[in-house]
Amino acid sequence: MSELQAATLAGDEAVLVSGAKAGNYAAFEELVNRYEKKIYRLGMNITGNPEDAEDVLQDTFLKAFEHLPEFREDSRFYTWIVRIAVNEALMKLRKRRSSKEVPFEETEDQDGEVQIRDYADWKPNPEQLLAREEMEEILRRAIQALPPGFRTVFYLRDVEGLDTEETAQLLNLSIGAVKARLFRARLRLREELSKVLRRA
Repeated sequence: MSELQAATLAGDEAVLVSGAKAGNYAAFEELVNRYEKKIYRLGMNITGNPEDAEDVLQDTFLKAFEHLPEFREDSRFYTWIVRIAVNEALMKLRKRRSSKEVPFEETEDQDGEVQIRDYADWKPNPEQLLAREEMEEILRRAIQALPPGFRTVFYLRDVEGLDTEETAQLLNLSIGAVKARLFRARLRLREELSKVLRRA
């Protein structure tokens, strides 16, 4: 068994990164396989648009491949590509806002297929399933209604599970700014969900 195969089985990211930097395409492909779902989900949660999320995914790994020699191995590869993906997703939002052809409001009109959170693995009855889908849609719309800066911080902290320091480094913000944005994002979501539940 080669070192690359062993690394793949053991989940050793550092060995895969070293192999990719040395020109081993299979090592880079394994890194793509490992993280593509997370990067797509990140793109989807920030942009709210499947086509944009697909572009974010492709552009992220294309840039990562092009700039791999510049990657310093004192940080995690995943953290590095998340930073690239966040930048790509925010660029998509900026372009969409400045485009007359694609109004920003269209990002709220989604088919509801994205799952923001994982749910327990029991089988709900049809009534519970409908209620859950409705709540999921309400939550998704509330998250999409957040300003991009709040939405990005909320997604990285509460969905991806990054800590405050990692989030601050990824977004070039102070730790205080991350905490403030996260607090305001959670507050807005709570207010929005409270309104909906009061109407129900």
